[in-house]
Amino acid sequence: MPTRILFVDDHEVNRRIVRGMLEVAGLSMDEAPSAELGLRMIDREDYDLVLMDLRMPGMDGLAALREIRARRDAKAKVPVVVLTGDTGQHINKAVEDAGGDDMVHKPIVMENLFDAITRVLFNTEAQAEFAIA
Repeated sequence: MPTRILFVDDHEVNRRIVRGMLEVAGLSMDEAPSAELGLRMIDREDYDLVLMDLRMPGMDGLAALREIRARRDAKAKVPVVVLTGDTGQHINKAVEDAGGDDMVHKPIVMENLFDAITRVLFNTEAQAEFAIA
């Protein structure tokens, strides 16, 4: 069964870059240009993983993450990897407090993204071994 991934980011270029990285590993993704739309998509579909940008107009990624974790169904436990250009311990703590499973800093490096995906999907510290064609 293929892995269902949702990427929530308001910047089309970021979505295109991540889509290209995932395609290298034979993965695909659904995308949402806003946190609000991402939450509606989570209502309708079952995802194995959510990639969530932090800074978006309207609802930000932390608020969306808190809404996911506040759900009263199995979707509350969907793994969420936060993608952010923000740095510093305050961001790490904010993501952890909101329920984020992992974080990748921008600019996104493919190896770092795959390592985070591997950690959260397979609950391991092992580095990703995606087949890159």
